[in-house]
Amino acid sequence: MYRADGSPIRALLVDDERALTNLVRMALQYEGWDIDVAHDAAEAIEKYRANPPDVVVLDIMLPDMDGYGVLERLRADEGYTPILFLTARDSVHDRVVGLTSGGDDYMTKPFSLEELVARLRGLLRRSAYLTPASEETLRVGDLELVSASRTVTRAGEEIALSSTEFELLRYLMRHAKRAVGRQEILDRVWNYDFGGKSSIVDLYVSYLRKKIDAGNPPMIHTVRGVGYLLRPAE
Repeated sequence: MYRADGSPIRALLVDDERALTNLVRMALQYEGWDIDVAHDAAEAIEKYRANPPDVVVLDIMLPDMDGYGVLERLRADEGYTPILFLTARDSVHDRVVGLTSGGDDYMTKPFSLEELVARLRGLLRRSAYLTPASEETLRVGDLELVSASRTVTRAGEEIALSSTEFELLRYLMRHAKRAVGRQEILDRVWNYDFGGKSSIVDLYVSYLRKKIDAGNPPMIHTVRGVGYLLRPAE
């Protein structure tokens, strides 16, 4: 896997455990990626701005600022970089906070290097950094998605989505008025195996509903025994 211009993927690893960053660095270098490492929040923000990466692996428990604070600083910059939380915090609440705060994926320690690499590949496939911007514009009712700028609006109001939420919505809009199954969504949106755990789809659909349907007539509907359907609001 390479960037659109043929150069190596750039990844930033942020964790204060040096043994862990050394291990992950070796795994990603084996993929042919360029790896930068930071061991605290200040160093992470400095390196991110000096040499913007294509993807970030971010711990939550850092010595000078938690990962949520780092995420907020990075999201304040221009552009959008996929961020995967890699942390020892493994409660459902921690996962929900990590994903709803703007993270694109969440893994807990201990972890499989193979799974980490697969998840990062999935994030990059869904990222606009690797392929030329598409001219695709999708409209369903008062909902509009523009692929080139990666913007979503409903009734003219812009809606901020993570890269995973954006790709899930794009898939639902491409197949508007058709019920799509959870496994189909996993195969086409995530691009890697969750061991049959389709609950990740339900979780992200709930995030989308809060953003797309909040204060508006609902557009995302559950089809029992199948999955989900997006259609214009009635």
